[in-house]
Amino acid sequence: MYRGQRISVVIPCFNEEHGLRHVLEGMPSYIDEVVVVDNNSTDETARVAQELGARVIFEARKGYGNAYQAGLPVATGDIIATVDGDGTYPSTSIAPIIDDLLDRGLDFVSASRFPLRDARAMRRRNVLGNKVLTYTFRALYLRWVADSQSGMWVFRRSCLSQIRPTQPGMAFSEEIKIEALHARGLRFGEHHVDYYERIGETKLYTWRDGFINLGYLFRRRLGRLPALAPVAEPVASDT
Repeated sequence: MYRGQRISVVIPCFNEEHGLRHVLEGMPSYIDEVVVVDNNSTDETARVAQELGARVIFEARKGYGNAYQAGLPVATGDIIATVDGDGTYPSTSIAPIIDDLLDRGLDFVSASRFPLRDARAMRRRNVLGNKVLTYTFRALYLRWVADSQSGMWVFRRSCLSQIRPTQPGMAFSEEIKIEALHARGLRFGEHHVDYYERIGETKLYTWRDGFINLGYLFRRRLGRLPALAPVAEPVASDT
């Protein structure tokens, strides 16, 4: 437990046996539950997860979003955190983000990778793609978000009754933020974290995934959804 809260961590994985071992071995002791979603891996991802004490959920439908849709509902903690299985997001940042969430009275905090502290952690084309998507997000949804594509979030489990992302692929990362901003009564914020070079082979198709995510932002905004509920302006924190 941490500050009286049970903490669950959900990790989507597709062929991440090496990175996942690094992530799980470095998981902080205050984490009560780790849920690893094996998204049709053909390596030893599931075995490594079980060996290191994680709860393994199998999701046959391939896709980043599908993995999260399988893993988030089974997490039992009061607060849920997410990290990737490739070692890019630091689990050591979970506690500072929880502190930020509790101290600022927030419900959903998204980790922001930018500005990168280590330029080697991300290819230049990926940095450019993230900038394009984030600027588009701001323009279409009129919310200042520093990193619309971040895959690390810390939020109260109660948020799951109000946010229901459905995208099967990488667009899930921006969709869950839109859902959090859209939900009435939820307070959204961001917290800067370090970001590291991935362990193992990348699963991201930069151009394809980038255009899919860009298309989703426009389709969602033009779908005549209700206006976003007024929320406190999210301010990045680096404490």
